[in-house]
Amino acid sequence: MATEQPLQVHARRTQAPQPLYNQAIDDIHAATPQRRLSMTSTPPPPPHPTHLRAHTCYGLAPGPRLLVTGAVHGNETCGTRAITQLLEEIDGGALRIERGTVTFVPVTNPLAYQLKQRMGERNLNRNMAPSAIPQDFEDRIANVLCPLLDAHDVLLDLHSFHTGGAPFVMIGPQNNQGALEPFSHAAEEMQLALHTGPHRIVEGWLDTYARGVKRRAEAMRTGSGDRAQALVTNPNYGVGTTEYMRSRGGYGVTLECGQHDDPAAVGVARHAILQTLGLLGLIAKAPQPEPVEREILRLVEVVDREHAGDTFAREWRSFDPVQRGEVIGTRQGGEPITAPVDGFVVFPNPRSEAGQEWFYFAQRRA
Repeated sequence: MATEQPLQVHARRTQAPQPLYNQAIDDIHAATPQRRLSMTSTPPPPPHPTHLRAHTCYGLAPGPRLLVTGAVHGNETCGTRAITQLLEEIDGGALRIERGTVTFVPVTNPLAYQLKQRMGERNLNRNMAPSAIPQDFEDRIANVLCPLLDAHDVLLDLHSFHTGGAPFVMIGPQNNQGALEPFSHAAEEMQLALHTGPHRIVEGWLDTYARGVKRRAEAMRTGSGDRAQALVTNPNYGVGTTEYMRSRGGYGVTLECGQHDDPAAVGVARHAILQTLGLLGLIAKAPQPEPVEREILRLVEVVDREHAGDTFAREWRSFDPVQRGEVIGTRQGGEPITAPVDGFVVFPNPRSEAGQEWFYFAQRRA
């Protein structure tokens, strides 16, 4: 490492040295207009990405069409890293796609990834649908991503989470013909979930979220023109990648691989991709057996943060158990939020904004 040299003051200098800030001002005035701008202003932000990168391998025998996505949220990069590893192995011949089709999208939200944060201009994994008149960057990504989802049969969406905890996998509803989320591939989706690795499976996302949306809409200020507020009160706002895939006749799971910065999360994502390729028969190697022990939890309630002053009772992690009446958090005005029955805290987000989901409450499925 270079040693910092002390400031030298020479005895031959006849006039008193100017203060450093005066010298800096003189330097700015002497500069050209372009140089002056660079010295007095922060650099402009990098331009928005202009494309979505995908890698597709076609087996020479027929088979299912699998889509694997990483970094739907820009700060959740375990899937990106696992996909990158496996693409190198495919290119090197160590991993051979023999049947069907697999498409890898290592970075699904390139703006959020570039910014190293969850969202670009909004949450890509909400309100997933094509837009005739896109309003933001994520709308433009959805206009490319939705046709890609349409072109595949199965989705493995790789995520990570903010607080500590063990990996888990999220599935959709049971087979049904209801209006909210009709579905007919529950058995296939459960098999996929069981083979991804984690023993804990979570269901009930969309109908729980829909109840939260309804509550938000009732509390929304009449006549508000705020786009963010309009989105979170839209009945379709809970639709993300897997929900969109189910609506188009396919099926898929969301795998939460671990905490954002946990190096083990990359291994969880890698294992899940290989298991899925084997389960669907896209590679010759058969998947490992599903876990003997399993725990299925159902989300039953979403609780929003109403004010920035709302606080958690302690530092919760996903699936921390709570007993009936136990205090989970406190509203700004002092009102406690307690567990209605014995259950689990899921997706606690101490950084959530007012009007956004703060945590979910889950119970074991009977």
